[in-house]
Amino acid sequence: MPLSEFPRPMVTVDVVIFTLQEQDLQVLLVRRKHPPFEGMWAIPGGFVGIDEPLETAALRELEEETGVRDVRLEQLATFGDPGRDPRGRTITVAYLALLPPGRTTVRAGDDAADARWWPVRSLPPLAFDHDRILACALQKLRHNLRCMMALPELLPETFTLRELQAVYEAILGEKLNPHTFRRRVLSADLVEKTGEIRKEAGRKRKLYRFRHKL
Repeated sequence: MPLSEFPRPMVTVDVVIFTLQEQDLQVLLVRRKHPPFEGMWAIPGGFVGIDEPLETAALRELEEETGVRDVRLEQLATFGDPGRDPRGRTITVAYLALLPPGRTTVRAGDDAADARWWPVRSLPPLAFDHDRILACALQKLRHNLRCMMALPELLPETFTLRELQAVYEAILGEKLNPHTFRRRVLSADLVEKTGEIRKEAGRKRKLYRFRHKL
């Protein structure tokens, strides 16, 4: 069959971007300005240009809709159910990104009527199949943590083990035994001592840094 006889689906990119605010895991969403799903909240993203690399399109759409730039993207998964977009057959490539707590200022732009951070535990109804994409991103993030992988974007250069545990608890959504957590982190060779000390509530706490950054 000639190539001209094959229908051509549309291709989009979506970026699930997480941060921590007050030890609460939050995700960046935009309110759609135009149909379909006008007025609903969605993951930032949009259509890929005909000559545009996927990751370039993802970074462009993220900056245009939210003002966020200079983030490291990890390709997450591809979603292509035939009915996921009422405009026609659309395949989307989703990306995962993390943003440091100090860089959480966002602004709505392009076809986004609003942009804001939402706590993962209290999300609004989402457009398209973005609830499925978000669930996949959260599952990936939690898998990385359970495998004791470093997440340097969510912590300062140096930190205490208590601060690291707070990040894990916020993402996993559960309390962890501090002694067990400390033993696992240190045995996994995840962090190393900096030789520095920080005073907290009259106690001296050792500072650590990630041994290997991704």
